[in-house]
Amino acid sequence: MASSLLALLDDIATVLDDVAVLSKVAAKKSAGVLGDDLALNAQQVAGVRADRELPVVWAVARGSLVNKLILVPAALAIGAFAPVLVAPLLMIGGAFLCYEGVEKLAHKLLPGAHDDSAHRAALAAALADPGADLVALERDKIKGAVRTDFILSAEIIAITLGTVSGQPLGTQAAVLAAIALVMTVGVYGLVAGIVKLDDAGLWLSRRPGAAAQAAGRAVLRAAPWLMKALSVAGTAAMFLVGGGILVHGVPALHHAIAAAVAPWPALAAAVASTLAEALVGVAVGAVVLALVLAVSRLRGRAAAA
Repeated sequence: MASSLLALLDDIATVLDDVAVLSKVAAKKSAGVLGDDLALNAQQVAGVRADRELPVVWAVARGSLVNKLILVPAALAIGAFAPVLVAPLLMIGGAFLCYEGVEKLAHKLLPGAHDDSAHRAALAAALADPGADLVALERDKIKGAVRTDFILSAEIIAITLGTVSGQPLGTQAAVLAAIALVMTVGVYGLVAGIVKLDDAGLWLSRRPGAAAQAAGRAVLRAAPWLMKALSVAGTAAMFLVGGGILVHGVPALHHAIAAAVAPWPALAAAVASTLAEALVGVAVGAVVLALVLAVSRLRGRAAAA
């Protein structure tokens, strides 16, 4: 009996170790989505009154948990009953990541780029208007953030499902649940910290000590740059993660890149293969963006006709 108990404990330890390892792998693969998730959610909450920022973040976090309560069982069902769909879903998720990255670059770099200054001005006017329905404004922001979270969460779950495919159902469920919970808590904990960073800087800048005031001014100067850095890192990681998914999903392309860099030193080969995957991501994202724009134009012409 004692030996049976020890064997059971050993099996449990092995499963937990597998879950921990697979969770780390899945977290690394979904890093691009996480960076974008942080930046997007922090931007979604921006513009809310300072005393309502944390309640709005909490409301969005609850919506994110509901999203994952839908997505995790759906992913487990696909893994159990239609595992053949895992690879195509993963490729679609990778292509969507690359499309999002190229779309962001297009907004920043191309002529006629998207300008949200009018939207920001309207938001500022609404906040300054005493008669504005701030409850409705908050509700709209929360709904928009939860919709965005659903898309990003679906990408994270798809990447995680691809990582754990082939594992026992219990391990898949444990890894998916761990990733869903840890990333929700981590992302929205960081979002809460980011949106209150300027308040912390302002509080420090008003403290009597010179060191505290200097630290507060430094925090206030750094806060906007942190948002920009998150956005840039998230966009770059989209190409790295999305391109990596796409390259590994096409064995011939993966082997071709591996063969091309094989004669190089290990570090140079790793950097070159990563850059090659990112370039594949940019190319695929550009193709998807062109297709989306073409379909949008066709629909516009059909509606005008």
